[in-house]
Amino acid sequence: MPRRSNNVGVSDIMEDIKCDIVVVGGGPAGSMTAKWAAMHGSDVLVIEKRQEIGSPVRCGEGISKHWISDVGIRIDNKWIANEVEGARIFSPSLKHIVVNEKMAGNEVGYMIERDQFDKALAVDAAKAGARYMVKTSAVGLLKDGNNKLIGVKAKHMGEHFNIFAKLIIGADGFESQVGRWAGINTILRVNDVESCLQYRMAGIECDTRYSDFYLGSAAPGGYVWVFPKGDGVANVGIGIQLKYLKHKSETKTYLDNFIKKMPGLKKGKIIDMVAGAVSVSQPLKEVTKDNIMLVGDSGRMIDPLTGGGIASACIAGKIAGNVAAEALESRDFSKQFFQKYEKGWRAELEEKFYRNWMAKERLSVIDDITFDKLADILQDVKLEKLTAHNLLKVVKERYPEVVKGFEGFI
Repeated sequence: MPRRSNNVGVSDIMEDIKCDIVVVGGGPAGSMTAKWAAMHGSDVLVIEKRQEIGSPVRCGEGISKHWISDVGIRIDNKWIANEVEGARIFSPSLKHIVVNEKMAGNEVGYMIERDQFDKALAVDAAKAGARYMVKTSAVGLLKDGNNKLIGVKAKHMGEHFNIFAKLIIGADGFESQVGRWAGINTILRVNDVESCLQYRMAGIECDTRYSDFYLGSAAPGGYVWVFPKGDGVANVGIGIQLKYLKHKSETKTYLDNFIKKMPGLKKGKIIDMVAGAVSVSQPLKEVTKDNIMLVGDSGRMIDPLTGGGIASACIAGKIAGNVAAEALESRDFSKQFFQKYEKGWRAELEEKFYRNWMAKERLSVIDDITFDKLADILQDVKLEKLTAHNLLKVVKERYPEVVKGFEGFI
């Protein structure tokens, strides 16, 4: 914790801090980056505006399995609420297809307790040597006389101070200010933002073996989800593209109306509620400049089809942390050097993101009748893997007009 200073000036009351790397945001992207950078000996400071890592939770809390060991996360039952064997995708008339783990590939796995998960990642980063400051916000970026980024202006419990760093990591979420302050274009179209609302409900009936997804007019441009956490408890949420809403309060109306129509849900009790927005855009054209990198949601590393960002945040975070450590060793913090990071995360994630963005664009304009027809088709089509790419190939064969203009992606 910074100490009080007797010198009142640029930093007001609190002492300035120096470190190698300052990470803005203590979520999965920030903690994963901090861990891998600290493991190589970097002096890393993570600042988090909330008073507690991982809370309040703003997440559906479903993650896939395949990537977890790759980024060095140890499975811990403290943050696993339920393990699912597959997913069910429902059309508007409740026709559905069952997608098992083999068919779904990377899209099924665990229902987690997100606050515990985030804390576990922070503990791992701290054990590797990273420092944390909670209740500490970034309020601007520091620049020298040549307009070079040299750190972050911060505020802790109302007191202002400066954090001088060789490298800034923006991991401050989808509403990232760090990227905007650095001059990175993070503008989003209305089509690329979804308004989300989720209840945790108790006393419901659902099949704990599956994550359920409901498509169509119940959630225009998005979907309703039921993620079972066991013992009659589930996260029941909705995401709707902003272009379909006259007011954000309509998101709640859509979700409430859906629950009323579902016998297994309507008898349940709401025990908490979270609301927010998520970006479902194409990847950013750049997430780096001299002395700065963006990671996770702040870099739009979110699956545009599902809105999921935990896996990609951790995968990109590992790459960012390793490149950051290399930059310190080389004493090179240029945008050109950071192409190692750009190429690394894009090789892992970009193609899938583009294909899923295209799938999202097409699926968002399909009417209920067509969704029902597609459900019928998929009952008869044998797909080894149900990916956005394979799904669109089926759509192209039966309804070519739906994918007109996007054939190149297929």
